Amino acid sequence: MTNVRVVSYNVRALRDDADAVARVIRGCRPDLVCLQEAPRFLRWREKRQRLAEACGLMVAAGRQVAGLAVLAGPRARVLHTEYHLLTRVPRLHRRALAIAVVEIDGSRLVAASTHLDLESTPRRAHAGQVIALLDRVRRSFSAPVVLTGDINEEPGGPAWGLLARTFQDAYSVAPAGEGDTYSAGDPKERIDGVFADQAITVAGCGVPTDPALTRDYVAATDHRPVVAELVIR
Repeated sequence: MTNVRVVSYNVRALRDDADAVARVIRGCRPDLVCLQEAPRFLRWREKRQRLAEACGLMVAAGRQVAGLAVLAGPRARVLHTEYHLLTRVPRLHRRALAIAVVEIDGSRLVAASTHLDLESTPRRAHAGQVIALLDRVRRSFSAPVVLTGDINEEPGGPAWGLLARTFQDAYSVAPAGEGDTYSAGDPKERIDGVFADQAITVAGCGVPTDPALTRDYVAATDHRPVVAELVIR
Protein backbone atom coordinates (compact mmCIF):
# COMPACT_ATOMS: atom_id res chain seq x y z
CA MET A 1 0.00 0.00 0.00
CA THR A 2 1.11 3.55 -0.77
CA ASN A 3 0.16 6.71 1.11
CA VAL A 4 -0.38 9.75 -1.09
CA ARG A 5 -1.21 13.30 -0.01
CA VAL A 6 -3.23 15.27 -2.58
CA VAL A 7 -4.14 18.97 -2.44
CA SER A 8 -6.84 20.72 -4.46
CA TYR A 9 -6.53 24.51 -4.54
CA ASN A 10 -8.11 27.34 -6.52
CA VAL A 11 -5.37 29.99 -6.52
CA ARG A 12 -7.22 32.78 -8.39
CA ALA A 13 -4.44 33.15 -10.97
CA LEU A 14 -2.01 34.18 -8.20
CA ARG A 15 -3.58 37.65 -8.29
CA ASP A 16 -3.38 37.96 -4.52
CA ASP A 17 -0.28 36.99 -2.51
CA ALA A 18 1.69 34.35 -4.41
CA ASP A 19 4.10 33.91 -1.52
CA ALA A 20 1.17 33.12 0.78
CA VAL A 21 -0.09 30.54 -1.75
CA ALA A 22 3.33 28.89 -1.74
CA ARG A 23 3.45 28.85 2.07
CA VAL A 24 0.03 27.21 2.23
CA ILE A 25 0.97 24.56 -0.32
CA ARG A 26 4.30 23.79 1.36
CA GLY A 27 2.57 23.57 4.72
CA CYS A 28 0.16 20.96 3.34
CA ARG A 29 3.15 18.69 2.54
CA PRO A 30 1.67 17.39 -0.74
CA ASP A 31 2.76 14.69 -3.12
CA LEU A 32 0.40 16.10 -5.74
CA VAL A 33 -1.25 19.52 -6.08
CA CYS A 34 -4.19 20.01 -8.43
CA LEU A 35 -4.69 23.69 -9.24
CA GLN A 36 -7.70 25.56 -10.52
CA GLU A 37 -7.43 29.11 -11.84
CA ALA A 38 -3.71 28.70 -12.39
CA PRO A 39 -2.18 31.74 -14.15
CA ARG A 40 -3.19 31.84 -17.82
CA PHE A 41 -2.35 35.30 -19.11
CA LEU A 42 0.91 37.30 -19.23
CA ARG A 43 3.96 35.08 -18.46
CA TRP A 44 1.66 32.26 -17.36
CA ARG A 45 4.31 29.53 -17.79
CA GLU A 46 6.83 31.50 -15.76
CA LYS A 47 4.33 32.10 -12.95
CA ARG A 48 3.34 28.45 -12.72
CA GLN A 49 6.95 27.34 -12.78
CA ARG A 50 7.91 29.83 -10.12
CA LEU A 51 5.10 28.61 -7.85
CA ALA A 52 6.08 24.99 -8.38
CA GLU A 53 9.73 25.69 -7.55
CA ALA A 54 8.76 27.69 -4.45
CA CYS A 55 6.86 24.61 -3.25
CA GLY A 56 9.54 22.05 -4.11
CA LEU A 57 7.36 20.62 -6.89
CA MET A 58 7.36 20.33 -10.67
CA VAL A 59 4.67 21.17 -13.22
CA ALA A 60 3.45 17.76 -14.36
CA ALA A 61 0.43 18.70 -16.49
CA GLY A 62 -1.46 21.75 -17.64
CA ARG A 63 -2.09 24.22 -20.42
CA GLN A 64 -2.93 27.88 -20.70
CA VAL A 65 -6.60 27.63 -21.64
CA ALA A 66 -8.98 27.09 -18.69
CA GLY A 67 -6.20 27.55 -16.13
CA LEU A 68 -5.64 24.04 -14.79
CA ALA A 69 -2.43 22.36 -13.65
CA VAL A 70 -1.15 19.33 -11.75
CA LEU A 71 2.06 19.73 -9.74
CA ALA A 72 4.05 16.70 -8.59
CA GLY A 73 6.49 16.21 -5.74
CA PRO A 74 9.78 14.33 -5.72
CA ARG A 75 8.12 11.01 -4.81
CA ALA A 76 6.10 11.04 -8.03
CA ARG A 77 7.32 9.82 -11.40
CA VAL A 78 5.18 11.24 -14.20
CA LEU A 79 4.23 8.53 -16.71
CA HIS A 80 1.70 10.31 -18.91
CA THR A 81 -0.23 13.58 -19.18
CA GLU A 82 -3.37 14.68 -21.00
CA TYR A 83 -5.38 17.89 -21.27
CA HIS A 84 -8.92 17.90 -22.57
CA LEU A 85 -11.12 20.87 -23.44
CA LEU A 86 -14.72 20.17 -22.51
CA THR A 87 -17.62 21.08 -24.78
CA ARG A 88 -17.69 24.79 -25.53
CA VAL A 89 -20.69 26.69 -24.19
CA PRO A 90 -21.37 30.06 -25.88
CA ARG A 91 -20.70 33.10 -23.68
CA LEU A 92 -19.23 30.99 -20.88
CA HIS A 93 -15.61 30.38 -19.88
CA ARG A 94 -13.96 27.38 -21.52
CA ARG A 95 -13.71 24.39 -19.18
CA ALA A 96 -11.18 21.58 -19.23
CA LEU A 97 -9.65 18.57 -17.48
CA ALA A 98 -5.93 18.24 -16.65
CA ILE A 99 -4.64 14.70 -16.09
CA ALA A 100 -1.32 13.32 -14.85
CA VAL A 101 -0.67 9.61 -14.51
CA VAL A 102 2.02 9.14 -11.88
CA GLU A 103 3.81 6.35 -10.08
CA ILE A 104 4.59 6.77 -6.38
CA ASP A 105 6.50 4.05 -4.52
CA GLY A 106 5.48 1.52 -7.15
CA SER A 107 1.76 2.42 -7.18
CA ARG A 108 0.11 4.12 -10.13
CA LEU A 109 -2.44 6.88 -9.76
CA VAL A 110 -4.42 9.05 -12.17
CA ALA A 111 -4.57 12.59 -10.73
CA ALA A 112 -6.96 15.05 -12.35
CA SER A 113 -8.03 18.65 -11.88
CA THR A 114 -11.13 20.39 -13.22
CA HIS A 115 -13.11 23.60 -12.70
CA LEU A 116 -16.79 23.39 -13.61
CA ASP A 117 -19.23 26.06 -14.75
CA LEU A 118 -21.19 28.58 -12.74
CA GLU A 119 -24.35 27.54 -14.62
CA SER A 120 -26.07 24.29 -13.66
CA THR A 121 -26.85 22.70 -17.05
CA PRO A 122 -23.33 22.85 -18.56
CA ARG A 123 -21.86 22.00 -15.16
CA ARG A 124 -23.79 18.73 -15.07
CA ALA A 125 -22.94 17.95 -18.70
CA HIS A 126 -19.24 18.62 -18.16
CA ALA A 127 -19.21 16.42 -15.06
CA GLY A 128 -20.40 13.55 -17.27
CA GLN A 129 -17.65 14.26 -19.80
CA VAL A 130 -15.02 14.31 -17.05
CA ILE A 131 -16.18 10.91 -15.78
CA ALA A 132 -16.02 9.38 -19.28
CA LEU A 133 -12.53 10.75 -19.95
CA LEU A 134 -11.21 9.49 -16.62
CA ASP A 135 -12.73 6.06 -17.13
CA ARG A 136 -10.76 5.68 -20.35
CA VAL A 137 -7.48 6.71 -18.70
CA ARG A 138 -8.19 4.43 -15.71
CA ARG A 139 -8.59 1.44 -18.04
CA SER A 140 -5.61 2.37 -20.22
CA PHE A 141 -3.18 2.54 -17.29
CA SER A 142 -4.86 0.12 -14.85
CA ALA A 143 -4.67 2.85 -12.24
CA PRO A 144 -7.23 4.30 -9.82
CA VAL A 145 -8.41 7.89 -10.19
CA VAL A 146 -8.44 10.85 -7.84
CA LEU A 147 -10.38 13.78 -9.26
CA THR A 148 -10.13 17.20 -7.65
CA GLY A 149 -11.75 20.47 -8.49
CA ASP A 150 -13.71 23.61 -7.97
CA ILE A 151 -17.16 22.21 -8.70
CA ASN A 152 -18.95 25.55 -8.25
CA GLU A 153 -21.73 23.60 -6.56
CA GLU A 154 -22.31 22.14 -3.13
CA PRO A 155 -23.09 18.50 -2.28
CA GLY A 156 -26.62 17.62 -3.28
CA GLY A 157 -26.46 19.46 -6.60
CA PRO A 158 -26.76 17.50 -9.86
CA ALA A 159 -23.10 17.73 -10.90
CA TRP A 160 -21.74 17.01 -7.41
CA GLY A 161 -24.24 14.18 -7.06
CA LEU A 162 -23.10 12.59 -10.31
CA LEU A 163 -19.46 12.75 -9.23
CA ALA A 164 -20.28 11.40 -5.76
CA ARG A 165 -22.18 8.45 -7.26
CA THR A 166 -19.19 7.60 -9.46
CA PHE A 167 -16.43 8.26 -6.93
CA GLN A 168 -16.11 8.57 -3.18
CA ASP A 169 -16.66 12.11 -1.93
CA ALA A 170 -13.51 12.05 0.18
CA TYR A 171 -14.63 14.55 2.81
CA SER A 172 -17.92 12.73 3.35
CA VAL A 173 -16.08 9.41 3.73
CA ALA A 174 -13.38 10.57 6.15
CA PRO A 175 -13.76 14.19 7.28
CA ALA A 176 -10.59 15.68 8.72
CA GLY A 177 -10.40 19.40 9.41
CA GLU A 178 -13.18 21.63 8.13
CA GLY A 179 -15.46 21.19 5.13
CA ASP A 180 -16.36 24.64 3.80
CA THR A 181 -13.93 25.93 1.18
CA TYR A 182 -15.41 29.25 0.00
CA SER A 183 -14.81 31.98 0.67
CA ALA A 184 -11.44 32.03 2.40
CA GLY A 185 -12.47 34.98 4.54
CA ASP A 186 -15.99 33.76 5.35
CA PRO A 187 -16.24 30.05 4.54
CA LYS A 188 -19.87 28.99 4.17
CA GLU A 189 -19.88 26.73 1.10
CA ARG A 190 -18.24 23.40 0.25
CA ILE A 191 -17.75 23.85 -3.48
CA ASP A 192 -14.23 22.36 -3.80
CA GLY A 193 -13.84 18.62 -3.56
CA VAL A 194 -11.69 15.54 -3.84
CA PHE A 195 -13.28 12.44 -5.37
CA ALA A 196 -11.55 9.06 -5.21
CA ASP A 197 -12.09 5.70 -6.86
CA GLN A 198 -13.48 2.90 -4.72
CA ALA A 199 -10.09 1.17 -4.99
CA ILE A 200 -8.58 3.99 -2.95
CA THR A 201 -8.86 4.18 0.84
CA VAL A 202 -9.57 7.70 2.05
CA ALA A 203 -7.76 8.15 5.37
CA GLY A 204 -8.83 11.78 5.79
CA CYS A 205 -9.92 14.81 3.82
CA GLY A 206 -10.73 18.43 4.54
CA VAL A 207 -9.48 21.98 4.98
CA PRO A 208 -6.50 22.06 7.37
CA THR A 209 -7.03 24.05 10.55
CA ASP A 210 -3.38 24.39 11.59
CA PRO A 211 -2.87 28.08 12.52
CA ALA A 212 0.42 28.08 10.62
CA LEU A 213 -1.67 27.59 7.47
CA THR A 214 -4.91 29.37 8.28
CA ARG A 215 -3.23 32.71 8.88
CA ASP A 216 -2.30 32.78 5.17
CA TYR A 217 -5.66 31.66 3.76
CA VAL A 218 -7.23 35.08 3.21
CA ALA A 219 -4.07 36.65 1.81
CA ALA A 220 -3.43 33.76 -0.58
CA THR A 221 -6.68 33.46 -2.57
CA ASP A 222 -10.46 33.41 -2.19
CA HIS A 223 -10.70 29.62 -1.75
CA ARG A 224 -9.32 27.37 0.98
CA PRO A 225 -7.27 24.26 0.15
CA VAL A 226 -8.63 20.74 0.40
CA VAL A 227 -6.12 18.10 1.52
CA ALA A 228 -6.77 14.37 1.09
CA GLU A 229 -4.77 11.56 2.67
CA LEU A 230 -5.17 8.57 0.38
CA VAL A 231 -4.00 4.97 0.53
CA ILE A 232 -3.49 3.23 -2.80
CA ARG A 233 -4.10 -0.49 -2.47
